[in-house]
Amino acid sequence: MFQLLWILLIGFVLGVLAKLILRGPQSIPWWLTMLLGAAGAWLGNAVSGWIGVRHTSGIDWIRHILQLAFAVALVAFVAPAWTKSHQNR
Repeated sequence: MFQLLWILLIGFVLGVLAKLILRGPQSIPWWLTMLLGAAGAWLGNAVSGWIGVRHTSGIDWIRHILQLAFAVALVAFVAPAWTKSHQNR
């Protein structure tokens, strides 16, 4: 249970950072920001494991950069689609 809360917390932090990095408003709800950040963390972990940099002797900077990059990409892709689909309601 604690691991799920940790994943959601990290997802929220990554999602908020992704929204801050992107230009302009991203009008997506907080829960979607959290889910996209968690998905970015998951994808970043997967890719870092695939290229062999997931576990290092120090801080895993490459893994964290990949996590943030995937979160930014997901927010950049989903936010316009979310806004467009909820504009007509």
